[in-house]
Amino acid sequence: MIIFVSLRKDEKMLQIDDKIISFDILENHFVCDLNKCKGNCCVQGASGAPLAEGEAETLNNLYPDIKPFLRPEGAAAIEQQGIPVIDVDGDEVTPLIDGKECAYVVFDRGIAFCGIEKAYLEGRVSFRKPISCQLYPIRVKQFSGFTALNDDRWTLCEPARALGKEKKVRIYEFVKEAIIRAYGKPFFEDMNEAAEKLKEKRLIERNQSLDEEYGHIF
Repeated sequence: MIIFVSLRKDEKMLQIDDKIISFDILENHFVCDLNKCKGNCCVQGASGAPLAEGEAETLNNLYPDIKPFLRPEGAAAIEQQGIPVIDVDGDEVTPLIDGKECAYVVFDRGIAFCGIEKAYLEGRVSFRKPISCQLYPIRVKQFSGFTALNDDRWTLCEPARALGKEKKVRIYEFVKEAIIRAYGKPFFEDMNEAAEKLKEKRLIERNQSLDEEYGHIF
């Protein structure tokens, strides 16, 4: 597989196959900190979770197995609104409860969790959650001829960025399982190789910058 990486200082993108990937995904840090964010990414926002092609049908088929894990108001929202709901951008998303949290949200000691994922972890369904949720903070957008992957900056997730930096876990590493689920293991391996090359290049650039700034002293 061919990886096209431009390592010029002004470049911000990497291409693997037909995927255009922001360097932010390779360099920025992220680890969810539920004790601080309380899972509010599932509660706040203008619309529900984006659904990839075929996911609405999957959720409809699995609903009888997922329903026991949902709150009554969540089940009511799903049954009243249906799956999917079309948002203002014309995209398929999960329904909301009274315009607030996702209908699949459940709470445990004040922290929001995904009811779909709870059913998955209990072995009731084989579908873990919408891929958009599992990939977050990566957001995927389809264009004619290519797919763009970007880091979605949300102030709500600043604790996750701080924890990721502390643990030295980069975004693509944090969502490794989701990337493999969406695009396959070879794709992740290519991304990891590109990230290491980029890391080496950044180190060379920093050393060159230090030489230029302080070299005259020695």
